[in-house]
Amino acid sequence: MLNQSSELDLMFQALADPARRSMVDRLCHGPASVSELAEPLVMSLPSVMQHLQMLEASGLVRSQKVGRVRTCRIEPAALRLAERWIGERRAYWEGSLDRLGDYLDAHPEEPEA
Repeated sequence: MLNQSSELDLMFQALADPARRSMVDRLCHGPASVSELAEPLVMSLPSVMQHLQMLEASGLVRSQKVGRVRTCRIEPAALRLAERWIGERRAYWEGSLDRLGDYLDAHPEEPEA
């Protein structure tokens, strides 16, 4: 099992590619077959499958094959992990900037750099 840092690394690697982001965007609207995901992309079906494998390895997407059709769906828990990580960083930087603002307000006599 991967630790949280490794999961995030894989997730952000998966989201670094525009084709994979496009697939994730589409899946946020509901499940889709591989051929539906491939339709707007200018690449071969094997290439689409490689991208989907990366999305599945990252935990962002799950797929299920029924007969000859593989249906993919987004994995909301993975998105929540990324959202929490981003939120923690945002809170840290907002707090840091608030403290800087408070300091600058309290020390207006100090020259600007």
